[in-house]
Amino acid sequence: MKGKVIKINGLWLFIPLLIWVIIKTFINSDLYIEIFDKDFEKILLNSGASKIICVRNTKTVYVEPTAEYLLKLIQESTEKENIKKHKKNILQTIKHNFFKMFNVKKNVIFFMIIPSIKVFNDNFKEIQAKLTEDKRIGYAVREDPYWFNTIGKVAYFLFTLVLIYYILVSIGLMKGGKSGIGGIFGFGKSKAKLFDRNSKNKIMFKDVAGMQEVKQELQEIVDYLKNKYGIVKLGGKIPKGVLLIGPPGNGKTLLAKAVAGEAEVPFFSLSGSDFSEMFYGVGSARVRSLFEEAKSVAPAIVFIDEIDSIGKKRGRRYSTNDDQENTLNTLLTEMDGFADNSGVIIMAATNRVEMLDEALLRPGRFDRQVQIDKPTIKDREAIFTLYIKKIKTDESVDIKRLSEQTAEFSAAEIANVCNEAALLAVRNKHEKVTWSDFQEAMDRTIGGIEKRSRIIPEEERKIIAYHEAGHAVVSWFLKYAHPLLKVTIISRGEALGYAQYTPKEQFIRKKEEMIDELCSYLGGRISEEIFFETQSSGAVNDLENVCKIAYNIVTVYGMNDKIGSISFNRYFNQREMYEGKPYSEDTAKLIDNEVRSLVDTCYKRTQKLLENKKEQVKNLAEELLEKEVIYKEDVEKIIGAREFFY
Repeated sequence: MKGKVIKINGLWLFIPLLIWVIIKTFINSDLYIEIFDKDFEKILLNSGASKIICVRNTKTVYVEPTAEYLLKLIQESTEKENIKKHKKNILQTIKHNFFKMFNVKKNVIFFMIIPSIKVFNDNFKEIQAKLTEDKRIGYAVREDPYWFNTIGKVAYFLFTLVLIYYILVSIGLMKGGKSGIGGIFGFGKSKAKLFDRNSKNKIMFKDVAGMQEVKQELQEIVDYLKNKYGIVKLGGKIPKGVLLIGPPGNGKTLLAKAVAGEAEVPFFSLSGSDFSEMFYGVGSARVRSLFEEAKSVAPAIVFIDEIDSIGKKRGRRYSTNDDQENTLNTLLTEMDGFADNSGVIIMAATNRVEMLDEALLRPGRFDRQVQIDKPTIKDREAIFTLYIKKIKTDESVDIKRLSEQTAEFSAAEIANVCNEAALLAVRNKHEKVTWSDFQEAMDRTIGGIEKRSRIIPEEERKIIAYHEAGHAVVSWFLKYAHPLLKVTIISRGEALGYAQYTPKEQFIRKKEEMIDELCSYLGGRISEEIFFETQSSGAVNDLENVCKIAYNIVTVYGMNDKIGSISFNRYFNQREMYEGKPYSEDTAKLIDNEVRSLVDTCYKRTQKLLENKKEQVKNLAEELLEKEVIYKEDVEKIIGAREFFY
């Protein structure tokens, strides 16, 4: 056709060279092994040479050995393990028979580099003099043309050069790589998974329980993708990027898929770690490839999960990574580079927003940040309703009570409870999932698998019972402590026993509430001291929580009179952000003293409470030793109604 331009792909140059190297290496070449003067003399004296050729211009002598001599060398190698190094290499090379993999016969040829033809001729005559007339053999002299000697080297050089070129092009380090698209190795090609808009298994907003405010916020994205010209007519701009923030397991990825399902557009999904590779520059190439693919099928959504793996703050002192920063720079450029009406929206998710670079969060990139917290009691009820519809349950299952008992559970943990309950019902051969199955499932989610095989000595079992009874009694009689749900001494996971509470829904906490919680954690250790006059290692987790709460009261929430209304929150929670302490040594000593004073005050208060309620602790512990699990109703019968202790 006239005017048509035929483009020649450089790959056609690489393929013939590759074929030539394979043929030259494995099919149409002999096996050359270097020898030296003593080896050459030994071959002649043993009548091991069938033909000798001396190449004048390369000063090389080629010796074709006889089949009998090669067989003799192989036999000697099997009998003698300790042979000279150059002989060992020769025999191992022959024995490997690598060319048998290609079902091709090769000739073994020895070669020797000589100083000159005259020197070789003199040495050859000396060796011939040692042989009888019938064993003597002559040699032929020839000259190889220079092109014959250099053609192989040039071919190998071109092959290596073309190979290096295509590696660089494929990972986007040379012009023409097109971000790795079409590269022979595909290093720079995006690893994003494309979810088809016509898929039968699409996720919609109705498949995401709860989070009504969040879904309403994301509905704007859906409306724009369905009718992107509506907002443009009014002069508005849709956010280029939406960042979903929140703790893990609360539906960030599920919400992004729901947006794609509602908008009925292509949905590219990948993780931030997919941009990383061992080669420098691959991350940038994959970012460019991703945006090119998204633009080609726009309108589309690009979802990057765990974006903090590539979006970390640049220029940090102790953790610099040039390739990661280069990838981030490319992402920043691409996000701010495409047109407003291109139809590509970037969604991302992270549970560590404080780690992200400020340039990534500025308006024009991730202009909108959507906070997704752990579900409230209404959300938990909706999540239980959604998952319980999929399983058969009997009338004993109370969704409202389940939502009350699972305070501070994530959405993923609630889904796991429902699934575990169904599995337990099958294991227990129940026709339907019962309330007891759900209770057992919650225990497994909180504490782990029940370990009946863990045989605990009776003395230790008694200490555990009094320890857990101490926790239960303290929380029962303190006004602001969390309401008790149940106490158990059944071993699960690493825990030898635990008390389960039902925290109320609250968004701020008073100092009195934190102090009562601190006292509750001290109850187990103090109970051991009162009844056994000793201390055990079972209180280690309790003491860790005591230390955390005490330091938060003094240094984070500004609730200490001597330290004052000062918060060192960023130092204690993000230590790597600071080169040193943001306070003096005198303040550090004061903090330690105030924390110790606070813990000592709570210790004495808890000790006084348990001394007054010693009989109740004993009764509760004995009931635990007998039943192993007791609930709130049982506690009320054993130790009476709650009466607050001050």
